[in-house]
Amino acid sequence: MFMAQTTIQEIFSDYLTKKPLFLNKSALGDNYLPENIAHREEQIRQLSIILAPTLNQEKPSNIFIYGSTGTGKTLVTKHVTSELNKIAEKNNIVVSVFYVNCKMKRVADTEYRLLAYLCELLGKNVPATGLPTDSVYKAFYSAIEERKGVVLLIIDEIDALIKKIGDDFLYNLTRINQNLMNVKCSIIGISNDLSFTDYLDARVRSSLSEEELIFPPYNAMQLQEILRERSKVAFSADKNYDGVIAKCAALAAQEHGDARRAIDLLRVAGELAERNGDTQVDESHVSQAEDKVDSDRILDAIKTQPKQTKAVIYSVFLKLKENERLVLTGEVYDEYKTACKKLSLKILTQRRFSDILSEIDLLGIINARIISKGRYGRMREITSSVSDDLRKKVILCLKEEFYF
Repeated sequence: MFMAQTTIQEIFSDYLTKKPLFLNKSALGDNYLPENIAHREEQIRQLSIILAPTLNQEKPSNIFIYGSTGTGKTLVTKHVTSELNKIAEKNNIVVSVFYVNCKMKRVADTEYRLLAYLCELLGKNVPATGLPTDSVYKAFYSAIEERKGVVLLIIDEIDALIKKIGDDFLYNLTRINQNLMNVKCSIIGISNDLSFTDYLDARVRSSLSEEELIFPPYNAMQLQEILRERSKVAFSADKNYDGVIAKCAALAAQEHGDARRAIDLLRVAGELAERNGDTQVDESHVSQAEDKVDSDRILDAIKTQPKQTKAVIYSVFLKLKENERLVLTGEVYDEYKTACKKLSLKILTQRRFSDILSEIDLLGIINARIISKGRYGRMREITSSVSDDLRKKVILCLKEEFYF
Protein backbone atom coordinates (compact mmCIF):
# COMPACT_ATOMS: atom_id res chain seq x y z
CA MET A 1 0.00 0.00 0.00
CA PHE A 2 2.84 2.39 0.90
CA MET A 3 4.70 1.65 -2.35
CA ALA A 4 1.53 2.30 -4.42
CA GLN A 5 1.02 5.62 -2.64
CA THR A 6 4.65 6.61 -3.33
CA THR A 7 4.22 5.74 -7.02
CA ILE A 8 1.10 7.92 -7.25
CA GLN A 9 2.97 10.85 -5.68
CA GLU A 10 5.84 10.35 -8.14
CA ILE A 11 3.44 10.38 -11.10
CA PHE A 12 1.89 13.64 -9.95
CA SER A 13 5.25 15.22 -9.16
CA ASP A 14 6.69 14.25 -12.54
CA TYR A 15 3.66 15.73 -14.27
CA LEU A 16 4.16 19.05 -12.50
CA THR A 17 7.90 19.28 -13.19
CA LYS A 18 8.14 18.16 -16.81
CA LYS A 19 7.53 20.52 -19.71
CA PRO A 20 3.99 19.88 -21.00
CA LEU A 21 3.36 18.94 -24.62
CA PHE A 22 0.22 21.05 -24.70
CA LEU A 23 0.19 24.79 -24.29
CA ASN A 24 -3.58 25.11 -24.74
CA LYS A 25 -5.37 21.79 -25.17
CA SER A 26 -8.75 23.52 -25.33
CA ALA A 27 -7.87 24.54 -28.92
CA LEU A 28 -8.48 20.89 -29.83
CA GLY A 29 -11.75 20.67 -27.89
CA ASP A 30 -15.35 20.62 -29.13
CA ASN A 31 -16.21 24.01 -27.63
CA TYR A 32 -13.27 25.95 -29.07
CA LEU A 33 -14.29 28.82 -31.35
CA PRO A 34 -11.34 29.92 -33.54
CA GLU A 35 -11.13 33.56 -34.59
CA ASN A 36 -10.98 32.57 -38.25
CA ILE A 37 -12.90 29.60 -39.65
CA ALA A 38 -11.08 28.34 -42.73
CA HIS A 39 -12.86 27.17 -45.90
CA ARG A 40 -16.33 28.16 -44.71
CA GLU A 41 -16.33 31.80 -45.88
CA GLU A 42 -19.29 31.33 -48.24
CA GLN A 43 -21.44 29.55 -45.63
CA ILE A 44 -20.62 32.27 -43.06
CA ARG A 45 -21.59 34.96 -45.58
CA GLN A 46 -24.88 33.26 -46.50
CA LEU A 47 -25.90 32.63 -42.89
CA SER A 48 -25.04 36.22 -41.95
CA ILE A 49 -27.21 37.58 -44.78
CA ILE A 50 -30.16 35.39 -43.71
CA LEU A 51 -29.89 36.48 -40.06
CA ALA A 52 -29.22 40.19 -40.73
CA PRO A 53 -32.94 41.23 -40.56
CA THR A 54 -32.79 40.31 -36.86
CA LEU A 55 -30.98 43.64 -36.31
CA ASN A 56 -34.10 45.46 -37.53
CA GLN A 57 -36.16 43.38 -35.08
CA GLU A 58 -37.61 41.44 -38.01
CA LYS A 59 -38.07 37.68 -37.97
CA PRO A 60 -35.43 36.02 -40.19
CA SER A 61 -36.35 32.92 -42.18
CA ASN A 62 -36.16 29.52 -40.54
CA ILE A 63 -32.92 27.89 -41.69
CA PHE A 64 -32.00 24.27 -42.21
CA ILE A 65 -28.27 23.44 -42.24
CA TYR A 66 -27.14 20.12 -43.72
CA GLY A 67 -23.78 18.40 -43.86
CA SER A 68 -21.90 15.31 -42.74
CA THR A 69 -20.38 15.11 -39.28
CA GLY A 70 -17.42 17.44 -38.79
CA THR A 71 -18.10 19.81 -41.69
CA GLY A 72 -18.32 22.93 -39.50
CA LYS A 73 -22.11 23.34 -39.24
CA THR A 74 -22.28 23.95 -35.49
CA LEU A 75 -19.01 25.92 -35.44
CA VAL A 76 -20.19 28.34 -38.13
CA THR A 77 -23.65 28.72 -36.58
CA LYS A 78 -22.20 29.54 -33.16
CA HIS A 79 -19.65 31.92 -34.70
CA VAL A 80 -22.21 33.88 -36.74
CA THR A 81 -24.77 34.09 -33.91
CA SER A 82 -22.01 35.16 -31.49
CA GLU A 83 -21.03 38.01 -33.83
CA LEU A 84 -24.70 38.89 -34.24
CA ASN A 85 -25.05 39.10 -30.45
CA LYS A 86 -22.04 41.41 -30.20
CA ILE A 87 -23.37 43.94 -32.70
CA ALA A 88 -26.89 43.72 -31.22
CA GLU A 89 -25.58 44.51 -27.73
CA LYS A 90 -23.47 47.36 -29.09
CA ASN A 91 -26.57 48.93 -30.68
CA ASN A 92 -29.01 48.12 -27.82
CA ILE A 93 -30.96 45.66 -30.00
CA VAL A 94 -32.73 42.82 -28.19
CA VAL A 95 -31.65 39.46 -29.65
CA SER A 96 -31.59 36.18 -27.71
CA VAL A 97 -29.85 33.03 -28.99
CA PHE A 98 -30.46 29.61 -27.42
CA TYR A 99 -28.72 26.38 -28.37
CA VAL A 100 -29.84 22.80 -27.69
CA ASN A 101 -28.08 19.60 -28.78
CA CYS A 102 -30.67 16.86 -29.21
CA LYS A 103 -28.11 14.11 -28.58
CA MET A 104 -27.53 15.30 -25.03
CA LYS A 105 -28.56 12.58 -22.61
CA ARG A 106 -32.03 13.04 -21.09
CA VAL A 107 -32.70 16.24 -23.03
CA ALA A 108 -34.57 15.10 -26.13
CA ASP A 109 -35.75 11.62 -25.07
CA THR A 110 -39.35 12.86 -25.00
CA GLU A 111 -41.27 15.94 -26.11
CA TYR A 112 -41.87 16.81 -22.46
CA ARG A 113 -38.17 16.65 -21.51
CA LEU A 114 -37.15 18.80 -24.45
CA LEU A 115 -39.77 21.44 -23.64
CA ALA A 116 -38.74 21.41 -19.97
CA TYR A 117 -35.09 21.88 -20.98
CA LEU A 118 -35.97 24.78 -23.31
CA CYS A 119 -37.99 26.40 -20.51
CA GLU A 120 -34.94 26.07 -18.25
CA LEU A 121 -32.73 27.76 -20.87
CA LEU A 122 -35.26 30.57 -21.03
CA GLY A 123 -35.22 31.00 -17.25
CA LYS A 124 -38.48 29.26 -16.32
CA ASN A 125 -38.45 26.19 -14.08
CA VAL A 126 -40.69 23.29 -15.08
CA PRO A 127 -40.89 19.97 -13.16
CA ALA A 128 -38.99 17.11 -14.83
CA THR A 129 -42.26 15.14 -14.96
CA GLY A 130 -45.87 15.43 -13.92
CA LEU A 131 -47.46 18.27 -15.91
CA PRO A 132 -49.71 17.84 -18.95
CA THR A 133 -47.77 18.51 -22.16
CA ASP A 134 -50.12 21.39 -23.00
CA SER A 135 -49.13 23.10 -19.73
CA VAL A 136 -45.44 22.78 -20.57
CA TYR A 137 -46.09 24.30 -24.01
CA LYS A 138 -47.84 27.24 -22.33
CA ALA A 139 -44.87 27.69 -19.98
CA PHE A 140 -42.53 27.57 -23.00
CA TYR A 141 -44.52 30.19 -24.93
CA SER A 142 -44.69 32.38 -21.83
CA ALA A 143 -40.92 32.13 -21.29
CA ILE A 144 -40.20 33.16 -24.89
CA GLU A 145 -42.73 36.02 -24.73
CA GLU A 146 -40.86 37.50 -21.77
CA ARG A 147 -37.68 37.81 -23.87
CA LYS A 148 -39.07 40.40 -26.30
CA GLY A 149 -37.18 41.29 -29.50
CA VAL A 150 -36.10 38.31 -31.61
CA VAL A 151 -35.32 34.81 -30.34
CA LEU A 152 -33.13 32.43 -32.38
CA LEU A 153 -33.52 28.81 -31.39
CA ILE A 154 -30.67 26.57 -32.62
CA ILE A 155 -31.63 22.87 -32.64
CA ASP A 156 -28.54 20.76 -33.28
CA GLU A 157 -28.79 17.08 -34.31
CA ILE A 158 -32.45 17.74 -35.17
CA ASP A 159 -32.62 14.45 -37.11
CA ALA A 160 -31.88 12.54 -33.87
CA LEU A 161 -34.76 14.40 -32.20
CA ILE A 162 -37.29 13.40 -34.86
CA LYS A 163 -36.17 9.76 -34.76
CA LYS A 164 -36.95 9.73 -31.03
CA ILE A 165 -40.14 11.78 -30.69
CA GLY A 166 -41.57 12.27 -34.20
CA ASP A 167 -42.21 15.55 -36.02
CA ASP A 168 -45.25 16.86 -34.07
CA PHE A 169 -42.93 18.98 -31.92
CA LEU A 170 -41.37 20.56 -35.01
CA TYR A 171 -44.82 21.29 -36.44
CA ASN A 172 -45.78 23.12 -33.22
CA LEU A 173 -42.47 24.95 -33.20
CA THR A 174 -42.84 26.22 -36.77
CA ARG A 175 -46.24 27.66 -35.76
CA ILE A 176 -44.89 29.27 -32.58
CA ASN A 177 -45.17 32.87 -33.83
CA GLN A 178 -48.95 32.51 -33.99
CA ASN A 179 -48.90 32.32 -30.17
CA LEU A 180 -46.52 35.23 -29.59
CA MET A 181 -47.30 38.95 -29.33
CA ASN A 182 -44.13 40.73 -28.18
CA VAL A 183 -41.37 38.56 -29.66
CA LYS A 184 -40.48 36.89 -32.95
CA CYS A 185 -38.91 33.42 -33.00
CA SER A 186 -36.89 31.70 -35.74
CA ILE A 187 -35.46 28.19 -35.85
CA ILE A 188 -32.03 27.12 -37.04
CA GLY A 189 -32.05 23.33 -37.52
CA ILE A 190 -28.75 21.45 -37.93
CA SER A 191 -28.66 17.91 -39.31
CA ASN A 192 -26.02 15.34 -40.30
CA ASP A 193 -28.61 13.56 -42.48
CA LEU A 194 -28.92 15.21 -45.90
CA SER A 195 -32.15 13.30 -46.69
CA PHE A 196 -33.69 13.99 -43.28
CA THR A 197 -36.49 16.32 -44.43
CA ASP A 198 -37.71 13.68 -46.91
CA TYR A 199 -39.23 11.87 -43.93
CA LEU A 200 -40.96 14.93 -42.46
CA ASP A 201 -44.64 15.68 -42.82
CA ALA A 202 -45.12 18.00 -45.82
CA ARG A 203 -46.57 20.76 -43.59
CA VAL A 204 -43.49 20.67 -41.34
CA ARG A 205 -41.08 20.56 -44.27
CA SER A 206 -42.58 23.62 -45.97
CA SER A 207 -42.56 25.65 -42.74
CA LEU A 208 -39.14 24.64 -41.48
CA SER A 209 -36.99 24.71 -44.58
CA GLU A 210 -37.53 28.33 -45.66
CA GLU A 211 -33.76 28.63 -46.26
CA GLU A 212 -31.23 25.81 -46.64
CA LEU A 213 -27.43 25.75 -46.37
CA ILE A 214 -25.27 22.82 -47.44
CA PHE A 215 -21.84 22.23 -45.87
CA PRO A 216 -19.62 20.06 -48.13
CA PRO A 217 -16.93 17.77 -46.67
CA TYR A 218 -13.37 19.09 -46.29
CA ASN A 219 -10.62 17.61 -48.46
CA ALA A 220 -7.25 16.47 -47.07
CA MET A 221 -5.46 19.75 -47.86
CA GLN A 222 -8.18 21.82 -46.18
CA LEU A 223 -8.04 19.57 -43.12
CA GLN A 224 -4.27 20.03 -42.95
CA GLU A 225 -4.71 23.80 -42.92
CA ILE A 226 -7.33 23.58 -40.16
CA LEU A 227 -5.10 21.31 -38.06
CA ARG A 228 -2.06 23.50 -38.64
CA GLU A 229 -3.90 26.56 -37.27
CA ARG A 230 -5.20 24.63 -34.27
CA SER A 231 -1.80 23.07 -33.53
CA LYS A 232 -0.17 26.53 -33.38
CA VAL A 233 -2.45 27.32 -30.43
CA ALA A 234 -2.46 23.85 -28.86
CA PHE A 235 1.25 22.91 -28.91
CA SER A 236 4.57 24.65 -28.31
CA ALA A 237 6.00 26.35 -31.38
CA ASP A 238 9.42 24.65 -31.23
CA LYS A 239 8.12 21.29 -32.53
CA ASN A 240 7.45 20.16 -36.10
CA TYR A 241 4.08 18.43 -36.48
CA ASP A 242 3.84 18.34 -40.29
CA GLY A 243 3.94 14.54 -40.56
CA VAL A 244 1.43 14.08 -37.73
CA ILE A 245 -0.93 16.68 -39.22
CA ALA A 246 -0.71 15.08 -42.69
CA LYS A 247 -1.59 11.64 -41.27
CA CYS A 248 -4.50 12.94 -39.16
CA ALA A 249 -5.86 14.83 -42.17
CA ALA A 250 -5.50 11.83 -44.50
CA LEU A 251 -7.33 9.51 -42.09
CA ALA A 252 -10.16 12.02 -41.57
CA ALA A 253 -10.47 12.73 -45.30
CA GLN A 254 -11.28 9.04 -45.79
CA GLU A 255 -14.18 9.50 -43.33
CA HIS A 256 -16.17 12.03 -45.40
CA GLY A 257 -13.83 14.97 -44.66
CA ASP A 258 -14.62 15.03 -40.95
CA ALA A 259 -12.69 17.90 -39.30
CA ARG A 260 -13.89 16.86 -35.84
CA ARG A 261 -12.32 13.43 -36.32
CA ALA A 262 -9.06 15.01 -37.54
CA ILE A 263 -8.91 17.31 -34.50
CA ASP A 264 -9.79 14.44 -32.13
CA LEU A 265 -7.00 12.31 -33.63
CA LEU A 266 -4.47 15.12 -33.09
CA ARG A 267 -5.62 15.72 -29.50
CA VAL A 268 -5.66 12.03 -28.52
CA ALA A 269 -2.25 11.47 -30.18
CA GLY A 270 -0.89 14.32 -28.02
CA GLU A 271 -2.47 12.86 -24.89
CA LEU A 272 -0.99 9.42 -25.58
CA ALA A 273 2.47 10.91 -26.20
CA GLU A 274 2.20 12.91 -22.97
CA ARG A 275 1.19 9.83 -20.96
CA ASN A 276 4.14 7.90 -22.39
CA GLY A 277 6.50 10.68 -21.30
CA ASP A 278 7.45 11.42 -24.91
CA THR A 279 8.60 14.93 -25.80
CA GLN A 280 7.26 14.83 -29.37
CA VAL A 281 4.05 13.57 -30.99
CA ASP A 282 4.79 11.27 -33.92
CA GLU A 283 2.85 9.18 -36.42
CA SER A 284 2.88 6.08 -34.19
CA HIS A 285 0.83 8.04 -31.65
CA VAL A 286 -1.68 8.86 -34.41
CA SER A 287 -2.08 5.14 -35.18
CA GLN A 288 -2.81 4.44 -31.51
CA ALA A 289 -5.17 7.42 -31.40
CA GLU A 290 -7.10 6.10 -34.40
CA ASP A 291 -8.05 2.91 -32.52
CA LYS A 292 -9.10 4.87 -29.43
CA VAL A 293 -11.10 7.53 -31.31
CA ASP A 294 -12.94 4.90 -33.37
CA SER A 295 -13.87 2.99 -30.21
CA ASP A 296 -15.11 6.14 -28.48
CA ARG A 297 -17.08 7.20 -31.57
CA ILE A 298 -18.87 3.85 -31.81
CA LEU A 299 -19.65 3.80 -28.08
CA ASP A 300 -21.03 7.35 -28.29
CA ALA A 301 -23.16 6.40 -31.30
CA ILE A 302 -24.59 3.40 -29.46
CA LYS A 303 -25.37 5.42 -26.32
CA THR A 304 -27.54 7.84 -28.31
CA GLN A 305 -29.65 5.14 -29.99
CA PRO A 306 -33.29 4.45 -28.97
CA LYS A 307 -33.82 1.69 -26.42
CA GLN A 308 -35.13 -0.80 -29.01
CA THR A 309 -31.98 -0.34 -31.12
CA LYS A 310 -29.79 -0.82 -28.04
CA ALA A 311 -31.68 -4.03 -27.22
CA VAL A 312 -30.96 -5.35 -30.74
CA ILE A 313 -27.25 -4.40 -30.53
CA TYR A 314 -26.99 -6.05 -27.12
CA SER A 315 -28.63 -9.23 -28.45
CA VAL A 316 -26.35 -9.39 -31.50
CA PHE A 317 -23.17 -8.94 -29.49
CA LEU A 318 -24.29 -11.37 -26.80
CA LYS A 319 -24.89 -14.10 -29.40
CA LEU A 320 -21.57 -13.31 -31.10
CA LYS A 321 -19.87 -13.73 -27.72
CA GLU A 322 -21.14 -17.31 -27.65
CA ASN A 323 -20.33 -17.94 -31.31
CA GLU A 324 -17.30 -15.82 -32.24
CA ARG A 325 -17.65 -16.22 -36.02
CA LEU A 326 -21.22 -15.34 -37.04
CA VAL A 327 -24.88 -15.66 -36.04
CA LEU A 328 -28.15 -15.84 -37.95
CA THR A 329 -31.14 -13.51 -37.67
CA GLY A 330 -33.34 -16.12 -35.96
CA GLU A 331 -30.82 -16.73 -33.17
CA VAL A 332 -30.49 -13.01 -32.47
CA TYR A 333 -34.27 -12.48 -32.58
CA ASP A 334 -34.74 -15.13 -29.86
CA GLU A 335 -32.12 -13.38 -27.71
CA TYR A 336 -33.79 -10.01 -28.43
CA LYS A 337 -37.18 -11.31 -27.21
CA THR A 338 -35.54 -12.42 -23.96
CA ALA A 339 -33.95 -8.98 -23.51
CA CYS A 340 -37.29 -7.23 -24.18
CA LYS A 341 -39.01 -9.28 -21.49
CA LYS A 342 -36.33 -8.31 -18.96
CA LEU A 343 -36.62 -4.64 -19.99
CA SER A 344 -40.45 -4.63 -20.19
CA LEU A 345 -40.11 -3.49 -23.80
CA LYS A 346 -42.63 -4.23 -26.52
CA ILE A 347 -41.32 -7.07 -28.73
CA LEU A 348 -41.12 -5.79 -32.29
CA THR A 349 -42.14 -7.88 -35.28
CA GLN A 350 -39.40 -9.73 -37.14
CA ARG A 351 -39.82 -7.32 -40.03
CA ARG A 352 -39.21 -4.25 -37.84
CA PHE A 353 -36.39 -6.10 -36.08
CA SER A 354 -34.83 -6.72 -39.49
CA ASP A 355 -35.14 -3.00 -40.33
CA ILE A 356 -33.23 -2.11 -37.15
CA LEU A 357 -30.50 -4.62 -38.09
CA SER A 358 -30.12 -2.75 -41.40
CA GLU A 359 -29.83 0.58 -39.54
CA ILE A 360 -27.12 -0.88 -37.25
CA ASP A 361 -25.31 -2.20 -40.32
CA LEU A 362 -25.26 1.35 -41.74
CA LEU A 363 -23.68 2.59 -38.50
CA GLY A 364 -20.74 0.26 -39.20
CA ILE A 365 -21.22 -1.75 -35.99
CA ILE A 366 -22.16 -5.04 -37.66
CA ASN A 367 -22.16 -6.58 -41.12
CA ALA A 368 -25.54 -8.17 -41.94
CA ARG A 369 -25.33 -10.13 -45.20
CA ILE A 370 -28.53 -11.54 -46.72
CA ILE A 371 -28.28 -15.22 -47.64
CA SER A 372 -30.77 -17.63 -49.22
CA LYS A 373 -31.84 -20.79 -47.42
CA GLY A 374 -33.74 -22.16 -50.40
CA ARG A 375 -37.26 -23.22 -49.45
CA TYR A 376 -36.63 -21.92 -45.92
CA GLY A 377 -36.46 -18.36 -47.25
CA ARG A 378 -33.87 -15.63 -46.81
CA MET A 379 -32.14 -14.50 -43.64
CA ARG A 380 -29.19 -12.42 -42.53
CA GLU A 381 -25.78 -13.77 -41.61
CA ILE A 382 -24.44 -11.35 -39.00
CA THR A 383 -20.79 -10.71 -38.15
CA SER A 384 -19.20 -8.02 -36.01
CA SER A 385 -17.51 -5.01 -37.64
CA VAL A 386 -15.72 -3.99 -34.42
CA SER A 387 -12.89 -5.48 -32.36
CA ASP A 388 -13.50 -8.12 -29.66
CA ASP A 389 -12.43 -5.64 -26.98
CA LEU A 390 -14.90 -3.01 -28.17
CA ARG A 391 -17.67 -5.59 -28.43
CA LYS A 392 -17.08 -6.54 -24.79
CA LYS A 393 -17.14 -2.85 -23.80
CA VAL A 394 -20.48 -2.40 -25.58
CA ILE A 395 -22.01 -5.42 -23.81
CA LEU A 396 -20.77 -4.14 -20.44
CA CYS A 397 -22.00 -0.60 -21.13
CA LEU A 398 -25.48 -1.79 -22.13
CA LYS A 399 -25.66 -4.22 -19.21
CA GLU A 400 -25.02 -1.32 -16.84
CA GLU A 401 -27.66 0.82 -18.57
CA PHE A 402 -30.22 -2.01 -18.58
CA TYR A 403 -29.38 -3.03 -14.96
CA PHE A 404 -28.86 -6.65 -16.08
